[in-house]
Amino acid sequence: MDGGESASVADVLQILADDYSRRILLAADEEPRTAKDLSDICDASLATIYRRVSTLQDYELVDERSTVDDDGAHRRKYETTLEALHVEMDDGELAGAVRTRDELADNFTDLWSNLRDRT
Repeated sequence: MDGGESASVADVLQILADDYSRRILLAADEEPRTAKDLSDICDASLATIYRRVSTLQDYELVDERSTVDDDGAHRRKYETTLEALHVEMDDGELAGAVRTRDELADNFTDLWSNLRDRT
């Protein structure tokens, strides 16, 4: 999938069938993680992590964020955007919805919370 298209229910089910992809999504949902962190948590090579993260990014299920550590080192961290997956079976058909976090809304909420906390 190219161009960052949204994932369909079938796409997400296919991705969730892969153990490493599931583990990455769960670990990166707890908090943003580096590829090294994910490698340790998932007991997988960095190459495996990067391949799975690339696929998850293609389906907009993981966001990449750049951070700067206290020592000035730049790090890429990955965070799960998948929020909910609803699947229904009706008359032999599979239907449902994939819901991801709205980054803009999340950023606005964080900004508002920070401003409110400072006053």
